[in-house]
Amino acid sequence: MLLSMATPGETNHIKKITGKDTTHQFLASLGFVEGADVTIISELSGNIILNIKDTRVAIDKNMANRIII
Repeated sequence: MLLSMATPGETNHIKKITGKDTTHQFLASLGFVEGADVTIISELSGNIILNIKDTRVAIDKNMANRIII
């Protein structure tokens, strides 16, 4: 299931990240790596606010579609 389809408030486990190497590096710099737990806090105007590794991060839905949980 894609991260963009997850229910706000529930914690999910990242299984895979798809896309180009630059996408992998960008998401890894934000803490999005395989095995990490991520929780959707809210969605605003096509952006998703997430909690990952005790940090709040906002990404757009296109980026969230590259994260498989």
